[in-house]
Amino acid sequence: MNHDHDTLLALFDREMREHARPDGPGVRVEHTTDVVRQVGAADDWNGVVWSAPDLDSVRADAAIAAQVAFYTALGHEEFEWKLYAHDRPADLAERLLAAGFEAEEQETLLVAAVADLSTAVELPEGVRLRTVRHADDVELMARAHEQAFGSDPSQLRHQVLTRLAEDPDGFVGVLAMVGDEPVSSARMELYPGTGFAGLWGGGTVEAWRGKGVYRALVAFRARIAAERGYDYVQVDASAQSAPILQRLGFLALSTTTPYVYRPSR
Repeated sequence: MNHDHDTLLALFDREMREHARPDGPGVRVEHTTDVVRQVGAADDWNGVVWSAPDLDSVRADAAIAAQVAFYTALGHEEFEWKLYAHDRPADLAERLLAAGFEAEEQETLLVAAVADLSTAVELPEGVRLRTVRHADDVELMARAHEQAFGSDPSQLRHQVLTRLAEDPDGFVGVLAMVGDEPVSSARMELYPGTGFAGLWGGGTVEAWRGKGVYRALVAFRARIAAERGYDYVQVDASAQSAPILQRLGFLALSTTTPYVYRPSR
């Protein structure tokens, strides 16, 4: 299996972006002339996941305007253009900003071959892992997310509850617990037909950071990915998580930045 940078990035672009699958029940992926986008309800993730690699300035501006018009007509509070550093034209970020998008925190696209990762789960004393199976677990997951990231967990709650009800085989949720309290949570999205599984979340409350909980959550999910026949795991990593993942064997392929458009602003 070829793990060099350019081959992996081309594979990721083709399988996970150009030929993207819906990331959950009730959403659809649409292919237009120059972009691929996901469309769902207001609580789903809505946005552009791929743009044509030969996009020039004129076509880029037209594609941006078309997506603004399309998503604004849906009445959602926001949508995202998920921009990667290697996307074209080179000034696509500036064009998005000029059209009214706002840049959020840049993340690093990391990919690892499952066969190269350790699947040994080593937990600090007093911490145990359990999978997310019902609504009470989802509330614990939302609580851990809010405490770890300081952000509203309502979209996460909606997406996980929907997954458990309608597509439990395409999703793995895991909680790190100390007694009855969640100290970390994470999830894995499985993308049948691609060879990729996506690792998301992994936020740990401040008191338990630096103790190996995040590494254990990665190993736990990598083991399940291997058992289910996936070749690669992918992460959009924060600056905090990226060094940990690279030490575990992940390869940095690019960076990705969410450009968010909020029609009401």
